[in-house]
Amino acid sequence: MRRAVIVHCWEGYPEYCWYPWLKNELGKKGFDVSVPAFPDTDNPKQDKWVEFLKKEAGSPDENLYLVGHSIGSAAILRYLEGLKKGEQIGGVLFVAGFTENPGYKEVQSFFETPFDFGKIRQSARHFGAIFSDNDPHVNIKFADIFKEKLGAESQILHNMGHFSGSIENEAACLELPGAAEAILKMSGENS
Repeated sequence: MRRAVIVHCWEGYPEYCWYPWLKNELGKKGFDVSVPAFPDTDNPKQDKWVEFLKKEAGSPDENLYLVGHSIGSAAILRYLEGLKKGEQIGGVLFVAGFTENPGYKEVQSFFETPFDFGKIRQSARHFGAIFSDNDPHVNIKFADIFKEKLGAESQILHNMGHFSGSIENEAACLELPGAAEAILKMSGENS
């Protein structure tokens, strides 16, 4: 059975922003989808989040798809680095992801060492990324970095902010059709 795990953002939770919508959309297509509450969401730490993701993901195989939002993307990158040689999941979608600290001490633990993109690239069959052209936290340059380092297919959406709930005068992003389409495409299904 195809499985998907949505890794929420810093200060996120299972019912936040577009996560319930994506869970429902993928569920309609036969995916078993979980949106777990990661530990200490107000103060995310790499070791705790990666260990938690390992448990939630279960056995890594071609039927597993991961979706990371913001710092959730960094957690997925670290998880993929830790897979054993020969272990490979079906695909990963990064939403407003980044590969270096955007300037917040609260998330520094994820960026203490450089990412091993060679290892990461071998750990998933497909990579995708979604960015907004007006994200106040994540520079659009990461679209090129994910493409160059991982071969990710990137979507750049207009005026979507950080794809979050209603924060900092930003309207809530409650649906993200491009995310469902990307995962379905990775899994070989037309949406």
